[in-house]
Amino acid sequence: MVAIFCLSGSDMLPNPPPPPPAPPPPPPPAAENGSNGVAKSGRSELLESLNQGNDITSNLKKVTHDEMTHKNPALKSDGIVKAGATNQQSATSTHASLPARTEQDGKRWNVEYHKNNKCITIGDTEPNQSVYIFKCEGSTIQVGGKCNNIILDQCKKTGIVFQSAVSGIEFINCQSMQVQVLGSVPTISVDKTDGCQMFLSKDCMDVNIITAKSSEMNVMIPNGEEFVEQPLPEQFRTTLNGLKLETFPTDWNCDIV
Repeated sequence: MVAIFCLSGSDMLPNPPPPPPAPPPPPPPAAENGSNGVAKSGRSELLESLNQGNDITSNLKKVTHDEMTHKNPALKSDGIVKAGATNQQSATSTHASLPARTEQDGKRWNVEYHKNNKCITIGDTEPNQSVYIFKCEGSTIQVGGKCNNIILDQCKKTGIVFQSAVSGIEFINCQSMQVQVLGSVPTISVDKTDGCQMFLSKDCMDVNIITAKSSEMNVMIPNGEEFVEQPLPEQFRTTLNGLKLETFPTDWNCDIV
């Protein structure tokens, strides 16, 4: 008796073979020809030159007198301009190229970039108007009427004559300035200014003068038809009084006790 077994289709087929392994990674790129050799040869040449001792200077070129900078100062000017100098020159040229102007912008008068102009005049101003004077040099400005305030910013060797101001007049970052008050002004402020002469009138004897980081300041006080010059103190003496500080202007005419 013969036994016959029936196999399904899945039992008759063998299992599929596993997938082939992944190919190996590509070889690293070859270095440029002669790169390592050049580096090694450069180091070796340096070591060989250092081992020459006194003969190391035999291949140096002799400098002639015409090539020596200390004997030929013209060689020192290499034409290289530093960045800071370039920026400073460009800023200076920019300010120099700006045209001078005296014009009213709303409630403010702008007086800018005048140089050696002795005839700058602003007519009758009003109490709600201000005057701003910027970067003027060697000039004289006259302001009529009664304005709110006057500001002089970064001016040199400039004088201003005005009638009256409601708030005051300010000098900021100026040099060698003069101001004359014909009427009244409550406050004169001098900040970071070297050289400022203030001519007062009989109507502003109660003026407050505020100074900070400034020097060479003198107040011309009217006395009849003449003026009495009084310098503003630049040095001060501070002492302790318990837990408080007391500061006084230094008077060199008396002994400090």
